[in-house]
Amino acid sequence: MNRYDFQRLAKLRVKEAKVLLDRGFFDGSYYLLGYSVECALKACIAKRTRRYDFPPDKRVVAAVYDHNLNNLVKAAGLTREHEEEVNKNKDFGDNWNVVKGWNSETRYQIGKSRFEVRDFYVAVTSRKNGVFVWLKKWW
Repeated sequence: MNRYDFQRLAKLRVKEAKVLLDRGFFDGSYYLLGYSVECALKACIAKRTRRYDFPPDKRVVAAVYDHNLNNLVKAAGLTREHEEEVNKNKDFGDNWNVVKGWNSETRYQIGKSRFEVRDFYVAVTSRKNGVFVWLKKWW
C-alpha cells in the first residue's frame, strides 16, 4: 500500500462508519472510525518514506505496524506538531482525548452506546477541530 491508498481507505472508513452509526451498528462504527484515524496516520508516515530507501530501520517498521494512535503520531514524525495543536486548541485536545483511547483492545469490545460512538464520530470528523481534519494537513 502507498500513501494514496491509505488516504482513500481513511476517507472510505469514515463514510462507512457514518452509515453504521446511522443504522445503529455502534460497535462497527467505532471500529471503523478508529481504523480511519490509523489509516490517516499511516498516510502521514508514507509521505515521509523515501521511495528507494530500503530496508528501513527495524524500529520504524515495528512502529508502522502498530495500532496505538499515540505511537503512530510519533512514527509519523508529528509529535511536536501534535503537542502544539493540543496546547493551543482546547477543542482539538478534547477530541484527541476521545480518539486516543481507540486501540487493539477497545476496537473489539462490544457494547458501545449510541452516545459514546456519536461523540467519537464528532471527535474524528468535526470540520473545525476534528482529528481527521488535522491529520489531512500532514498526509
